[in-house]
Amino acid sequence: MFPPFACCSDGDHGRDSMRRHQERKLRMLRFWRDGVERQLAAVTAAISTLEQQMQRDESAASN
Repeated sequence: MFPPFACCSDGDHGRDSMRRHQERKLRMLRFWRDGVERQLAAVTAAISTLEQQMQRDESAASN
């Protein structure tokens, strides 16, 4: 009448379900990591640009 729940299924089917869950979790974590890496690259570039501007302004002020 009702489909079997994951906790009540046979061993092989449960392992397959666990494996699919782990693969989905891995894809999600990689997606999050990629987003964080993009944000870090943007912050690093902004810091570098600001440092260059500050150095340029320092050298212009000393002339």
